[in-house]
Amino acid sequence: MTSSILKNVEQETIQTIRMLSIDSVEKAQSGHPGMPMGAAPMAYVLWSRFLKKNPGNPSWKDRDRFILSAGHGSMLQYSLLHLFGYDVTMDDLKSFRQWDSKTPGHPEVGDTPGIEATTGPLGQGIAMSVGMALAERHLASVYNRPDFPVVDHWTYAICSDGDLMEGISHEAAALAGHLGLGKLVWLYDSNDISLDGDLEKAYSDDAQKRFESYGWQVLYVEDGNDTEAVEHALEQAKENTLQPTFIEVKTVIGYGAPTKGGSSASHGAPLGEEEIEEVKKAYGWTQEEPFYVPETVRDHMSSLQQQAEKEEEAWNRMMQEYRTKYPELYESWEQGHAEISENLWDSIFQELEVEGKKATRAASGEVIQSLASHLRSVVGGSADLASSNKTMIDAEEDMKKGDYSGRNIWFGVREFGMGAALNGMALHGGLHVYGGTFLTFSDYMRSAIRTSAIMKNPVTYVFTHDSIAVGEDGPTHQPVEHVASLRAMPNVNVLRPADAKETAAAWKTALSNQSQPSALIFSRQKLPSLPLSLEEVEEGMSRGAYLVSQSDSPDLVLLASGSEVALALEAAAKLKEEGYRPNVVSMPSWDLFEQQTDEYKKSVIPPEIKKRAAFEMASPLGWDKYTGDHGYVFGIETFGASAPGDTVVEKYGFTAENVVKQLKQVFK
Repeated sequence: MTSSILKNVEQETIQTIRMLSIDSVEKAQSGHPGMPMGAAPMAYVLWSRFLKKNPGNPSWKDRDRFILSAGHGSMLQYSLLHLFGYDVTMDDLKSFRQWDSKTPGHPEVGDTPGIEATTGPLGQGIAMSVGMALAERHLASVYNRPDFPVVDHWTYAICSDGDLMEGISHEAAALAGHLGLGKLVWLYDSNDISLDGDLEKAYSDDAQKRFESYGWQVLYVEDGNDTEAVEHALEQAKENTLQPTFIEVKTVIGYGAPTKGGSSASHGAPLGEEEIEEVKKAYGWTQEEPFYVPETVRDHMSSLQQQAEKEEEAWNRMMQEYRTKYPELYESWEQGHAEISENLWDSIFQELEVEGKKATRAASGEVIQSLASHLRSVVGGSADLASSNKTMIDAEEDMKKGDYSGRNIWFGVREFGMGAALNGMALHGGLHVYGGTFLTFSDYMRSAIRTSAIMKNPVTYVFTHDSIAVGEDGPTHQPVEHVASLRAMPNVNVLRPADAKETAAAWKTALSNQSQPSALIFSRQKLPSLPLSLEEVEEGMSRGAYLVSQSDSPDLVLLASGSEVALALEAAAKLKEEGYRPNVVSMPSWDLFEQQTDEYKKSVIPPEIKKRAAFEMASPLGWDKYTGDHGYVFGIETFGASAPGDTVVEKYGFTAENVVKQLKQVFK
């Protein structure tokens, strides 16, 4: 094939990408055609000339990662996936945005083969790409050996003006530049239009200067239709592995549309039949029927797919040699991509000192040390609170620019950026990742947690300083509504342990769960040990709620989580002295409890016992589900106060004496 013929088929492919996107949006009567029309040339160049992939195996571990951060332009990616041979059929394109389709409105992990991250909430895609690039650098530092580039891939993202306006873009870009993530490339679809209209009404940043200040290599493509210029910029990006690269590509949204092109009219609505006819003329597209792919394009795509398959075959052969030459490294590599074995958990638990009075944040720190000593894939950090969150791996170095082999990540005061980066690292695979901050600051990263839950991404969020017992820092740092808020989020397993034993069991529960993120909620203050063995607590944690103290013929059930379990036990002892027969239930995880059989639930909270009370130094929202119509919830419906923690707890009434007094009045 001569170069002129190749250039012709490439242009024909770009027009095909555009037309498939237009036709799908038109059929659905919903979607965003403008972005695919403008960005198709840069996307085609990236996918055809640079992106290392195998459509036959979208989960190949050493593939390049591509994220469409501007997720509203999802038809661009679906068109690419279809043409490049992924399991996305023409019927799937025709089902765009329909029920149970492989082509939902925004890219969704798990719904569509080849989608690396769920995007749509602007800014999060590029932030997740930072996590993916960081995971690649870390794993390469740990596992690569001379002649064995086990981990050697790039991370690419296409972002929009909207992505760069979101605050998370600053957090993510600053972190990537600081760490020198040189195998990360962002292509900026710079079209000067946002949903409401011209960008200049809201945004006038000099993006190039901004990224230069972050320490990125900055490149510029004046015409997004100039495929050779795009290719040259990407080549320059790959020559510089010491800095991440930001490529601003000037494009025209809705390129080729005579009345809607270059305006917000093409951003989020179908073009309409008349406009499409004019677009076809502008593209030189003669086919009348929609969803048409020329045979020359099919043949071109097929040749590219065969080349991709050969790359993975070569990698697989190398891995077999690697397994023979470096068996211990290979075993560690496999561990990072597998569930943690029961034998390994047994070894970890045997090392822990779980008796005695200690803060659950401290107990969590001890679990992290033991986990890290047994499992090379355990990696994490904190948003500048590691000393308080107890998230630092003591025996390990920090990840830093030029040396990514360490396992402690300094995310800086970037909670949202940290949450998204953790999502990217977990999506990349090969690691068990966690990140910590104060519970009250979970608000800053809430959207990342939500995205994690939607993606069924097994990230472990470590939240400490879990109640008004934080004390002197006052109401800004004392969470009240946060536990209830996290519990309300679908597919997030919220675990609030009551002592060191429950803390160990909570970590096991979190890391054994491959389809949910987990929020581990830990105390700052010291808590006494539960009167049960670690084995009993582990069994109870796996069920979400369980009896920690029983009475014969019980007439009262006391429910609590976290630090308030000790309060419930103390109150129960006093109530027994006054003739009551209470059971005490620890409820560290509502989510897990709801997954149990009705028989088990009734054994923990007998429906015939109407006298039930729940205790939590937080919003009472939701507890009435378990206390029932005749029950009582002892919570907090105001913000906290600044004073020593013990004083605040006492003033808010969370003492055994006050609890007993209140219960006697309620259940007299």
